[in-house]
Amino acid sequence: MTAARTFYVFQGFSRSDAKLLFITSVFPSPAMTLLALSTRSSLLVVRPRAGAACLMHTSTPTHFPKATPSKTHHFQPIPDDVFPRGYLATGLHCGVKKHKNPDQPAPSDLCVILSTTPKTSAAACFTLNSFKAAPVVVSTEVLASTGGRARALVVNSGCANAVTGKQGLQDAWDMVKSTDSLLTASTSTPATSHQTLVMSTGVIGQLLPTSKILTGISNASSSLGSGFSAWEAAARAFMTTDTFPKLRARTFELNGRTVRIAGIDKGAGMIHPKMGPPGPPHATLLGLIATDAAVNPRSLQNALTWAVDRSFNSISVDGDMSTNDTIIAFANGASGMANEIDEHTDPEAFIVFRDELTNFAIDLAKLVVRDGEGATKFVTVTVEGAKTYQDAHRIASTVSTSSLVKCALYGEDANWGRILCAVGYTSPLSTPIDPTAISVSFVPSDGSAHLNLLTKGEPEIVDEDRAKQILEHEEIEIRIQLGLGEERAQYYTCDLSHEYVTINGDYRS
Repeated sequence: MTAARTFYVFQGFSRSDAKLLFITSVFPSPAMTLLALSTRSSLLVVRPRAGAACLMHTSTPTHFPKATPSKTHHFQPIPDDVFPRGYLATGLHCGVKKHKNPDQPAPSDLCVILSTTPKTSAAACFTLNSFKAAPVVVSTEVLASTGGRARALVVNSGCANAVTGKQGLQDAWDMVKSTDSLLTASTSTPATSHQTLVMSTGVIGQLLPTSKILTGISNASSSLGSGFSAWEAAARAFMTTDTFPKLRARTFELNGRTVRIAGIDKGAGMIHPKMGPPGPPHATLLGLIATDAAVNPRSLQNALTWAVDRSFNSISVDGDMSTNDTIIAFANGASGMANEIDEHTDPEAFIVFRDELTNFAIDLAKLVVRDGEGATKFVTVTVEGAKTYQDAHRIASTVSTSSLVKCALYGEDANWGRILCAVGYTSPLSTPIDPTAISVSFVPSDGSAHLNLLTKGEPEIVDEDRAKQILEHEEIEIRIQLGLGEERAQYYTCDLSHEYVTINGDYRS
């Protein structure tokens, strides 16, 4: 029979999903007419062309791509008084990103953050990628030349300024010098060295539109502020494929003082950071953590390195390490603390600060995974009973980056053999895996009983319906017990969806 006037509506499609369906002949008949679809992942309407056989009888086939859930609820307003004292922030559009829709505000692509305290400590962890972007090289040099004293950050999004040769380095230095001039204008004490760190994110291999950026930096002074709206504008300027601005702030007690900490990060794809402190051998993930605590540069760097290893170095979206990954920390002492914390002379206070910084960094890092490109699941991989922390961390990383594991999570398929496979090929380890000692379980996010999959090397009779219920949740934990020691580590990852391919198949357009 023919069905030229019959319409079929499918939820959860993107534009490229529709193309993919036709190319791969998921439709039994190629004789379909595309009538309407959303630009991201909302709606697909098709009908058979005139004379084509009607071979489809349902409008909700379960094997078709799922819609990526909204993630905007992860961004909420924050009271102004929670943000650290002594910082000014802004974000604006300078022209790096295209203004594609005249009916919408121009997208922010330039951020400037300044500390108003001359004696501000700075620390950073940078990508270990051999192709370090120009901003990474320049920021490393600034920190080395100042002994860990810097008090400004300038960030552009839309162009990574990576693999751009001598011109890219010059452009990064021009951004530093231009932002330095804002500091000079705000203080009566002239700077004797560069005080600005720089970050860039976007497409690799393209030169920055430097003149637009320098004009934007000059204009930034008119919109600098210290409250939520200013920090929100700064966070939006970090964004590329991010679906929400990643901004957090909180307070804690330190040496009898209430101190404040705020953080911004960005990232949704090209996420598998491996960062270390500046210096040899050391879509990018970018982050800033600013506090009004007083901490000396050496102790701030050691605290940040510890925190990053347990947060940003413990996340993965797609297993790709960027050329630009950078996390920067400022501590300006504007809370009124009498002395800068030193880990040797005041170890107790240092541990408190380090642990607060670590927990805060973990919260920021989780936002990146939750906003993973096309992700429908937030997954915690917990490895316990390892001989060393490094072993536990390496195994958790391997499981988190397994494409087969990530695809099974997207399909809500309890194919736990893929988890064991990833554990088994993890290398190097200080202690070999004992297959007779390992246990694996799914831990649901609703607090209900976990589901054992493997117990001390013996497979359980798995209730597939129960497994399906757990895997339908947006948050899942995979718990692996090695039975070899007392150390544990956690990694945060997401599933691998059709939408991820859609986004990265035409990223430059």
